[in-house]
Amino acid sequence: MQINADLHCHSTVSDGWLTPTDVVRRAAANSVALLALTDHDEVGGIDEACGEALRLGVRLLPGVEISVTFLKETVHVVGLGIDHRDRQLLEGLESVRSGRVQRARKMSAALDAAGIHGTFEGASRLARNPAMVGRAHFARYIVSTGLMPDVSTVFQYYLARGKPGYVEHEWASLDDAVRWIRGAGGVAVLAHPARYRLSTDELHRLLDRFVACGGEGIEVVAGAHTEAETVKFAAIARRWGLLASRASDFHGEGESSVDLGRSSNLPPDLTPVWTRFV
Repeated sequence: MQINADLHCHSTVSDGWLTPTDVVRRAAANSVALLALTDHDEVGGIDEACGEALRLGVRLLPGVEISVTFLKETVHVVGLGIDHRDRQLLEGLESVRSGRVQRARKMSAALDAAGIHGTFEGASRLARNPAMVGRAHFARYIVSTGLMPDVSTVFQYYLARGKPGYVEHEWASLDDAVRWIRGAGGVAVLAHPARYRLSTDELHRLLDRFVACGGEGIEVVAGAHTEAETVKFAAIARRWGLLASRASDFHGEGESSVDLGRSSNLPPDLTPVWTRFV
């Protein structure tokens, strides 16, 4: 069941470049039939996006991307088809967001010690939602100073694990994130699994735990995935009996490798996660 579905993208409510309205407009222009807005630890843009989606005839799934700590690695779990007004979900997301500004100040202090000054103020100016200032905003600010040519290079030299501006942070537990999503009536999907710095054994431990606590899907096609990684995670979806998701993880033009709705198709033998919704 192939449709033009894009089930992971971001707006200015977290670290995207476009407002929720403009995300939907871009998706419609790219002939996206089913879209999920999945801002980081935040659902504040969903009502706005739903209004524009209704006007343009785009089916919109309320979604969220929850930050999780597993084996000291930051992992992301996407919730699709959630009730974005669910009290337990909202309380859980608030608990995750509460540590973001504190982490940002620590990042700024670490970058200051590395000779890059004023990053907290600069990143905060670029964050439409000050409570959601994060690494992407720091990277964009550093690019704006001319020190680095693009966001990916900033991450490579300053913001990835082990680099001067990286700060360890304890996010939600995997069990809690999946429980909040399921409690809000949603489907939990493991986001862009190729990005995690986990050994094969650790990845299998993550998958086993994810399934055990109620996770149901995995992003087989994701903006960050190579063709070989798509093949790898298609095999994992088959082995673990997971629904397959298709996602761009779009943040903005010129920053994301794949535009909204322009990802490759899923392997035809997999069961798409959107069969739960259409």
